[in-house]
Amino acid sequence: MSTVTLELEDELVSLLRQSNQPAPRAARELLVLELYRQARISGGKAAELLGLTRWAFVPYAARLGIPYFDMTEDEWTTKHARSEEI
Repeated sequence: MSTVTLELEDELVSLLRQSNQPAPRAARELLVLELYRQARISGGKAAELLGLTRWAFVPYAARLGIPYFDMTEDEWTTKHARSEEI
């Protein structure tokens, strides 16, 4: 594991602490969630990094406005139709 030191303004540290967890933990969580939102890591990897099961991560991300399934309506319809063929 690597350690990274960040210099943050007091106001930002105060905002991180409002999450009711230590600022380093809150910052780490935000980094993981953003990497997931950008599709740079999978939902499974994000869950692992946050110490959650994949099934706990799905509603957690949803509560934060981050969709677990990022498909257009057409993509969803196609995938759903294919699953009914099986």
